[in-house]
Amino acid sequence: MDPVSGTFTIDLRRLGALRELERRGSIARTAAALHLTPSAVSQQLAALARELGVPLVERQGRGVRLTGQARLVLRHADLIAAQLERARADLAAWEQGRRGAVTIGAFSSGVSGLLAPALAELAAVRPEIGTAVVESQPPDLFTRLDAGEVDLAIAVDFAASPPHTDRRYTRFDLLTDVLDVALPAGHRLAGRERVPLRELAADPWIVGDAGTCCGAVTRAVCAAAGFTPEIRHAVDDWQALAALVGAGLGVALVPRLVQPLGRPEVVVRPVAGQPPARTVFAAVRTGAEADPVLAAVVAVLGEHAARAVERPAP
Repeated sequence: MDPVSGTFTIDLRRLGALRELERRGSIARTAAALHLTPSAVSQQLAALARELGVPLVERQGRGVRLTGQARLVLRHADLIAAQLERARADLAAWEQGRRGAVTIGAFSSGVSGLLAPALAELAAVRPEIGTAVVESQPPDLFTRLDAGEVDLAIAVDFAASPPHTDRRYTRFDLLTDVLDVALPAGHRLAGRERVPLRELAADPWIVGDAGTCCGAVTRAVCAAAGFTPEIRHAVDDWQALAALVGAGLGVALVPRLVQPLGRPEVVVRPVAGQPPARTVFAAVRTGAEADPVLAAVVAVLGEHAARAVERPAP
């Protein structure tokens, strides 16, 4: 097709496959993200190229790369996606936000420490807004947000999260979640008012997987303190982590969102000096921020986040 002809059209599903290819960098990873076969993705891209009348990918070794025309189309694709979200928000506004359904994706401590109490309040004041929660974290959380599987993402800033400049999302910073040191009650530093991280360099550590937000943050914080932790136990569940600390099997960093741990055999102390922290934020697809139902949920989250920040140090 002549790209300047009067019958110029774009299939939005195929355009979505091209956007995903830009993010993933290969046909195979794009297929996995979209739950399609590589052949199906290739067919969608070929069909989109025929629709537009321009080449979109070219061979590069055993893979493919985007053409200049494809990158030009992608600049418009972001605007198209945002405008579609605005159209959806306009339709939702017809009901003035009195009725709706929101699916929220969030990391585990965000669910327990922030989302659960916020949604309990929302159910009391806006009972006609239905909510569903999915535990997830970047990068899969934002793949789900892109695909429309979740409407609102709650995440932590770390390497797997999208940058602040990502035009696909509108972001709302919620709180700065401080991390404290969890020690066995009999630990040599348990009597300190504040614990210097550097003095724990020789201790065994209990740390989550490097791909999770807390696992990544703990590794980064220890590196900033001048040491690489000896990770003796790899645990992502907070209650399991507290049980290991209480048994005297190591030390850990614990965010205030999951405190108190409820274990007398575990002592929690602030970190000496500048406390380590992580930024918790909410994000929606750009253009959806005007949706009154989403706005109501974000407002309640913001109120609870403000209260969480006011929690005193242990």
